[in-house]
Amino acid sequence: MEECTCLCGLGSSRGCRCRQERQGPAETATAEEKPLEADAAALCCAGSGGIASPRPPPPPPHCSLQDLPVELLVEIFGLLPGTDLPSLALACTKFHHILHTDSIWRRRCWEEFGLRENLQNLETMGMSYREVYAKLFHPYRGILGLWQLDTEGYKTLLNVVVDGLLITGWTYGPCLNLHVDGPMQFKPSFRICLTERKSATVECMEGRHSRPHSRHIQIGKNRFSTQCNKTDHLKDLPTRLREDWARVLVQKDRLQYDCLTYRRLYLPPSHPDDLIRPGLFQGKYHRFGLMIAMLSFHGKYARVTKITGNFTQTLEIHLMRRIQLGDGKIFRNFNTLYRVVLEIDEQVIREQEDGTEESGGHGWQSPAQPSVGESGAVASEEQPVKFVLPVGVSSRHQNYPRTCRMCCYGVDTVTTCGSGCPWRFPGVFILFDENHFGFISLETKYFILFGRVQNTFQNVEAPSPQAFLKMLKNIQSRPV
Repeated sequence: MEECTCLCGLGSSRGCRCRQERQGPAETATAEEKPLEADAAALCCAGSGGIASPRPPPPPPHCSLQDLPVELLVEIFGLLPGTDLPSLALACTKFHHILHTDSIWRRRCWEEFGLRENLQNLETMGMSYREVYAKLFHPYRGILGLWQLDTEGYKTLLNVVVDGLLITGWTYGPCLNLHVDGPMQFKPSFRICLTERKSATVECMEGRHSRPHSRHIQIGKNRFSTQCNKTDHLKDLPTRLREDWARVLVQKDRLQYDCLTYRRLYLPPSHPDDLIRPGLFQGKYHRFGLMIAMLSFHGKYARVTKITGNFTQTLEIHLMRRIQLGDGKIFRNFNTLYRVVLEIDEQVIREQEDGTEESGGHGWQSPAQPSVGESGAVASEEQPVKFVLPVGVSSRHQNYPRTCRMCCYGVDTVTTCGSGCPWRFPGVFILFDENHFGFISLETKYFILFGRVQNTFQNVEAPSPQAFLKMLKNIQSRPV
């Protein structure tokens, strides 16, 4: 190929602009037609079965993630979930070495688990953030969140959280004389901690003697169990609970083991059309103290599910069967209120028998499918009405709200331990405000006030509405 000797830099004299300027118009045209003729000939040969064909475009320049600077890879890897990093370390030797950079694991510990521990504290223990993640957070991340004790006796709550370089399980301990607006009371049940250059150990924090002592945890899907061989745990329980727990902790012809199983709890999903924000509420059912219940919405119905205590109780609220309040006079005459609720209850039973009223599964409609937006909007726009307990209705709450927003028909269903036949109590659901509601059982002439739990919880979001509904059914079923 003839090279151009001028400084235009294009290389080939064929494409040299300087030479084209020196050529006449006829020579320039002839030179431009030659490559066109060659291209046409090549296409002609290709179409007639010849071996000539158009030249393919050049491939794009090769670019690999491995070619990026180490500093940039550290930033990229720090953005990935910690559960993906072990697989990434197997890709190549370079990634394996980079993933030993502790700043990556420090970011994962902070963003995934909220750990803000000082690096100096870790160095004192001879630990790195990578070891904390691999030995503590990763193996036990599945037990973080809310759990219900799964026994035939007394059910309670367990909240498992990250406490610095510990994972602690806090057991709900109801107090006898707390108001429903007070915070939930918890005491430590167990803790998982790291020791120098060793794997995490589980320590039991219950019992009066030998505390803490070794405890074993077995983790499954949406369930885990704990076990230790100390037998003095019952000494810490109130007298009223010892008999229930003894059936679980003390078994005939076997050693006394504290073997407890917990089932995962999710908080109910919320929707803008809900009557009020769903969640956990405290109610004082009897003299034994506060119990925890969960309020959730399911289309035309709301459900209050009791999740602590020694018997199963659910309150189903028919949001479309409202009771007219007027100026509040209906609460002053118990007989009038009783007749109104009894008429609605008889109508519901007839419709259930005829098949026109949904029964059995109607309360399980997905919370993500609201159908009471109109009722919720009406309730929020209504003016508060004066509320007083009807004469003859007893309650352990004298400091209840004195105004309410709306009332609906509801049914309280109670199943005690060892009883296969539930008791059914129709009554009145009373919405006071965003954080309080109540229920009057007309058969027992008893009023229960519920107040919203003010505690905040982490890792309690259900992965889907269907997962929440499945959980709600499970916590009301008998333990397996």
